Amino acid sequence: MATRQISAAPRLRGALSVPGDKSISHRAVMFNAIAEGKAEITHFLPGADCLSTIACFRAMGVQIEQHADRVVVHGVGLRGLREPSDVLDCGNSGTTLRLMTGLLAGIDGMYAVLTGDASLRSRPQRRIVDPLRGLGATLDGRHQGALAPISVRGARLHGGHYALSIASAQVKSAVLLAALSGDGVMTVSGRIDGRDHTERMLAGMGIDIQTRGNVVTLTPPVHPVFPYALSLRVPGDPSSAAFWWVAAAIHPNAELTTMGVGMNPTRIGALEVLRAMGARVTVSNLRTEGSEPVADVTVASSSLTGTTIKGAIIPALIDEIPILAVAAAMATGQTVIADAAELKAKETDRIQTVVEALQAMGVRVEATADGMIIEGRGHLDATQVDSHGDHRLAMAWAVAALVARGEMHIAGSEAVDVSYPDFWRDIAAIAEQG
Repeated sequence: MATRQISAAPRLRGALSVPGDKSISHRAVMFNAIAEGKAEITHFLPGADCLSTIACFRAMGVQIEQHADRVVVHGVGLRGLREPSDVLDCGNSGTTLRLMTGLLAGIDGMYAVLTGDASLRSRPQRRIVDPLRGLGATLDGRHQGALAPISVRGARLHGGHYALSIASAQVKSAVLLAALSGDGVMTVSGRIDGRDHTERMLAGMGIDIQTRGNVVTLTPPVHPVFPYALSLRVPGDPSSAAFWWVAAAIHPNAELTTMGVGMNPTRIGALEVLRAMGARVTVSNLRTEGSEPVADVTVASSSLTGTTIKGAIIPALIDEIPILAVAAAMATGQTVIADAAELKAKETDRIQTVVEALQAMGVRVEATADGMIIEGRGHLDATQVDSHGDHRLAMAWAVAALVARGEMHIAGSEAVDVSYPDFWRDIAAIAEQG
């Protein structure tokens, strides 16, 4: 386990091209693998999670070429996936395990076992297992399917309706992917307000999928193949850009621009919260790439005030709560984060780990059942903190170090490789210009 030492920077300046969006990178490989034809994916995120997705599809006979952030997928169609000869290792990637479970559950004759590292094997899977079983899928796993490894015996599933009780893009996507080779129309309703990258990409590949109000309807293609593969440039990941947005907002002498960042409305809750806290934000060069809105975002030094983060906006910033908690600690006044119990089911219990680290930095913060209450302090004391193997925490503590008093020691700093392999290079680059 590596430890990094970081001290406050006198100035932060620069323009950064953040890594490709992790959610879209996963889907671009998965969906093109079961399309027919060749697709080129550029600005792909070559992080550990997305590489797990590539490895799994290679194990099922899909030819995938990967050169840094450029990936070429030679699709085989849904019927062309080969039954894997060994267990599929999803690493630390919940997206890989959950979406692939849905996809493979609907392929008649397929058998596969999906597992991952210790963290992934401890995360809840009944949220996908139960709805897929309701469609006719044959799934099993530890604790009656509650935990991985998950075994999948594929079969052609029937259409129907499923009402989401939680705003989970992974659950929604698993159900929609299972329905691709089903025998009838599938509708998903309820809490569909999570990320909509699956719906956008499937539509871009020619699948009949429509969203009206709070209902998504998917009509399976006549043959279980996509009409065409989809080449695309992956937008910059707003979850990665959020670290620089907060760094600029809380630093007394900063201006940072993130280039080509995805502006999908289901993903930019952190930017909305920072604006509500008083951050100086400029969005420019808004355009559409692939089926996703993209823009350049500039944030400068700001005087932040506390706020309340809860309700409908939570799904649009669930991964950014650790770094928003750092922003809250540097703000004036109290910040309340609620309706975020999902944080307990991430790579770590992010409520407990965030609270403990902020307390070590001298912040008055209290954990609640579904979030935390943070008393803004306006400064942080450097200390020894731990990523607990969680990439979001490692990067959040690094941003905190840029404004902290003293030298921060971050244990488990290698965790950033999951979503931002060049993070340490980029943080040095923006600080060096000071």
